[in-house]
Amino acid sequence: MDQLIDPLAGLDEVPWESLHHAYGPAVDVPDQLRALRSAEAPVRRGALSELFGNVYHQGTRWGASCQVVPFLAALADDPATPDRAAVVDLLRLVVLGDRRDDELPFDPQRAFAAAEGVTDEQSVLVERHLEAEDLFDHEEVAELADAVVVRWEADAFQAGGQHTDRYVRWLTDPDPLLAAYAAELLAWFAPDEAALTGLVAVSDEEFRAAARASANLTLGHCPVNSQRIDACLRELLSGAVPVVRVTAAVGLAYRLGDRLPDRALDVLTDARGSDFDADVAGWDRSVRGFVALALHRLGLG
Repeated sequence: MDQLIDPLAGLDEVPWESLHHAYGPAVDVPDQLRALRSAEAPVRRGALSELFGNVYHQGTRWGASCQVVPFLAALADDPATPDRAAVVDLLRLVVLGDRRDDELPFDPQRAFAAAEGVTDEQSVLVERHLEAEDLFDHEEVAELADAVVVRWEADAFQAGGQHTDRYVRWLTDPDPLLAAYAAELLAWFAPDEAALTGLVAVSDEEFRAAARASANLTLGHCPVNSQRIDACLRELLSGAVPVVRVTAAVGLAYRLGDRLPDRALDVLTDARGSDFDADVAGWDRSVRGFVALALHRLGLG
């Protein structure tokens, strides 16, 4: 980790006054980012809540949203930052928005096609009329707004894609919640060798179960044909922790389809017939939901 580098270096060089968030010019964002380093927990919680409302307002990103991404990533990367998992949770929401796992494997070119050709000037124009609350008094600008919103989403996603090396590093973080968020983030970006190696290597010890389960789901959605991934998930079918076993079976079902080994099918059907369920950090669908979807894909739902 870059322990000797100020994670907020360059913060005052960003033209926040010319950027907008949900409530107007983003001049309050720098102090909110600084407050995430406060020694006082209520101050940190307040800043986090304000940032959620400003740059991820009901799922919408704004012109300022992509600008906070590198600072959130750097804050989370610094072990001196308190509540790092909460910072990563905000990071992933700014980068991904409200996207669900049924969009995986993710194709950003298709998802953000509506933003193609949107200029900075058009974005500024929409922001100005949103702030003035007269957007719908200007038909041409209102028609442009939807494409501009997609442009803001694309900018935030692309900003997040600049930090996948950090997400890989966080897979081994002592905080399993932070590691679980990191594994889910990696599901949305084209996997490289470092990401695949890191995801396969996540420990299946009980205290790392959240991270391992999240990594299993990410590997299950991975579009790469890899015997290494399949072998990893097969081995985890015999793991000691139920959420690890079940998510490994889900991952194999997604990857192998009707070539699914009997052991994995047994794990899935046993999970469906029991009261077992769990949530995996970063994933909106519960494990029981993943089991149902996996069996449906196999024609057994």
